[in-house]
Amino acid sequence: MTEKLGAHEVAAFLRRHPKFLQQFPDLAVSMVVPRENGPAASLASYQLEVLRDKNRELSRRLQELFANAQENERLAVRTHQLTLAMLKQADAAATLRAMAASLAEDFQGDLVRVVMFDAVEGLDDVDWLQVIARGDGRIIPFRDCLADGEPLCGRLQPEKNEVLYGDRREEVQSSALMPLVAPGGAPALGLLAVGSRDPNRFYPGMGTLFLRMMGEALTTALLRFDENP
Repeated sequence: MTEKLGAHEVAAFLRRHPKFLQQFPDLAVSMVVPRENGPAASLASYQLEVLRDKNRELSRRLQELFANAQENERLAVRTHQLTLAMLKQADAAATLRAMAASLAEDFQGDLVRVVMFDAVEGLDDVDWLQVIARGDGRIIPFRDCLADGEPLCGRLQPEKNEVLYGDRREEVQSSALMPLVAPGGAPALGLLAVGSRDPNRFYPGMGTLFLRMMGEALTTALLRFDENP
């Protein structure tokens, strides 16, 4: 037969195991204790401290959510302004200049690099642009990215860094890579990369919504000047 424990046995057990409630904090919170002074005062204090800990944790999470919401709002505004700036440009060269300037200034990109598969007139004086034919062997490491059409974030493979950043590849510790993929199955226009000296600036698993929006906005803006869309 199962022995039934009485209040005295439970009290004796708790006296022998004073740290029992540390293992079951939910039990401590749910217990009802008297308000008068006496031995129960320490338990009431413990309950209060547990509740305070929970409140601090909830406050911390709310602050994180608020900070994330503010950052997303700032990114949304910047992305919108960038899109408008590109749509105001009169040619492909000015559009690419607007994008490169915004990524460097508004989005604090350490190294901005653009690879176009077709020549763009009016950009002979910039160091952030390369024109590489689609069939060039240097594009092979990017085939999966171009086929998938999704941005990549993190530390890129050495062969990708070599193509994108050349002699300055050692400076780059993390990157955001955006394929400029045209809609409707049309050939891709190129690649857009933002390199950072901070290894934690871009990382695998981070949200890529705004990166995708910027890549799509640039592609759409450039297609306005494509004679063979």
